Amino acid sequence: MTDGAAAGPPPIRHNDHSPLAPPALGSWEPSLPVSVVIPARGGQHRLDLALAALAAQSYPAHLMEVIVVDDGSDPPLRLPELVPPGARIERAAPGGWGIAHAVNTGAARAGGEIVQRLDSDMVVCREHIEALARWHHLAGYVVAIGAKRFVEEPVLSPGEVHDAVRAGSLGEVFDLSAAQASSTEQTIARTNGLRTSRNPYHVCTGPTVSLRREVFHAVGGFDPAVLRGEDTEFAYRLAAHGVVFVPDMEAQAVHLGIPAQRLDRERAVRTVAPYLAQRVPLRRDLRKDPGRQWLVPYVEIVYRLGEDPDPGRVRAAVGAALSGSLPDVAVTLVAPWSKLSEDRPGPDDPLFELRLLREHFAHDRRIRLADEVSATPAPIPFRYTGPLSAPPVRDSLERMIAAMQDDRSGMLVADLGEDGPATLVRTEALGRALLLGAADVTASIEATHGVRHGVRADFWPSKARRTQKAAQTAQTTRTDEAEKATRAEKTAQAARPEKAAKAAEAPKPAASGARPSARVPGRAASAAARRNWRSVLRSTLRPD
Repeated sequence: MTDGAAAGPPPIRHNDHSPLAPPALGSWEPSLPVSVVIPARGGQHRLDLALAALAAQSYPAHLMEVIVVDDGSDPPLRLPELVPPGARIERAAPGGWGIAHAVNTGAARAGGEIVQRLDSDMVVCREHIEALARWHHLAGYVVAIGAKRFVEEPVLSPGEVHDAVRAGSLGEVFDLSAAQASSTEQTIARTNGLRTSRNPYHVCTGPTVSLRREVFHAVGGFDPAVLRGEDTEFAYRLAAHGVVFVPDMEAQAVHLGIPAQRLDRERAVRTVAPYLAQRVPLRRDLRKDPGRQWLVPYVEIVYRLGEDPDPGRVRAAVGAALSGSLPDVAVTLVAPWSKLSEDRPGPDDPLFELRLLREHFAHDRRIRLADEVSATPAPIPFRYTGPLSAPPVRDSLERMIAAMQDDRSGMLVADLGEDGPATLVRTEALGRALLLGAADVTASIEATHGVRHGVRADFWPSKARRTQKAAQTAQTTRTDEAEKATRAEKTAQAARPEKAAKAAEAPKPAASGARPSARVPGRAASAAARRNWRSVLRSTLRPD
């Protein structure tokens, strides 16, 4: 992770990359090779303009290759006359399609230590590649993000673009005064260059992003199953890996044409939502369906069982974990499961209880049986580790996460007295410690995110407190219901005189000897009020 970088970069607190001081453009000597990966499907002319701009870069040509991945274009894409020396076209690997699949194809065939992902309709300035690559010479865990503005595509030739980029002025060929700024740049400015951002991965939206090749592969590359929002989902996994996101506004570029999501924002948001809901647990706003399970849980709960666990205690602890106020959790039971052979056990089987527990939990998708805890729970954003003797009560995990979100700490340690400690770790903080090669993980998390401490009463409220809170909640609900019912009754009473007047004005039917109506005035309105009250009650008790 340190090849070509200064030795021992200072620890970065959260995403405050201020300790990293990049050299001025043109004042340093690059050493890391860059592979520019461009996924493309059709759009030959725009691709020609993008390649013309890349042919005029300040980054050394012998350290740069350009891989255009043709994602099933018809007719197939071709290289124009004006291209960088190391440019080539690769067909997307068989068995897949889409942007994510194309980027993965290019990254798999890349020879550079830095992977620069670039859209095929982006025309970059002369220093674009240099500006982003300089950060990777400082630290190996940086994800550098370029700037962009949207312009209507003018009538241009590749030669005109090349000459303007080489001269250092995109404004010669594009009307930058009429360009639309990217919304991500507003976020970048508001958060002091993402230094104060709580979730900087949100702005890492794909058109121009660079990172170390080993980091790209460490998180598994792009997910081809994510057909919309693949860049945001990828950036979320990068965040869980512990990277630092650095925007560089000197890496300027123009995006040819206005993106579809700006033309129909509602449709764009709806299209992306289900993909992110499944895979980005931090998007709590997308996980409001009651009783749902999701592809990526919010919290991993780890229990260590040993070789001879108490089955009743284990089952109670697992039950407590799965019945808490957070429904999207997963449980990992750590024990020597691999010692359980498929041979016939003897009468004095020393692993008898463990064997029964394996069968008891093996078919629940929320429960994983493991001999060892994985180095990181990524992409799950939190990992809880605690004693079997004191499992979380209903809202313990919510309380712990709320405390960590309050001060953005990377670890919370709760002292449970004789039961021992319970620990909640933020995955991105753990990932950062692993990227730094920290010998003392806790000390590393303290330096980069902070460690918070608490006691049992903070997160394990007593039964009396829970009962009191439940009673208060029930009383509040009853009061709200009564007030709503009263308002409904008053509304019905106010409507009675008007209804009576209308009834008096209505023509009377001819006498036929029928019995007069036995309807009691106001009964219909009262019935309507009762129906309304029941509806309110159902909506009040329905889980969010």
